[in-house]
Amino acid sequence: MVKVFLGGTTKGYDWRGVIEREFEHHDGIELFNPIVKDWDEEAVKKENDYKKSCDVCLYVITPHLEGIYSIAEAVDDSNKRPEKTVFVYVDDTKHRGGKYTFTKCMKKSLEVTKQMIVSNGAKSFDSLEDLIDYLKSLI
Repeated sequence: MVKVFLGGTTKGYDWRGVIEREFEHHDGIELFNPIVKDWDEEAVKKENDYKKSCDVCLYVITPHLEGIYSIAEAVDDSNKRPEKTVFVYVDDTKHRGGKYTFTKCMKKSLEVTKQMIVSNGAKSFDSLEDLIDYLKSLI
């Protein structure tokens, strides 16, 4: 059983739903969605425990990003757990009839962040499709 932590952007484009639908009939993969109504100490502990025991610590960043904690987590995990850290940023999303992209400056910053994460030994993919192919290869 491949255990995957689904970290990253929480608002807007439902990238977690895309991955969950893709693997809903695969018995060889367990997806952990850390999104809860009340992110209290218990939820933080459960999330941290899962990240320690999982096979893949995934961080997907979208233009709906409201904070930088997920990016900090991805960089931290690329240092602490590079063999299982995966970073993806999705630059072109649609949500509620609108199209969302990163600004040129944000994209440049994300590219440098991606290179930092990869240089630490972690993996990075340029699309959800490439990520899904990678996850399928682990099953």
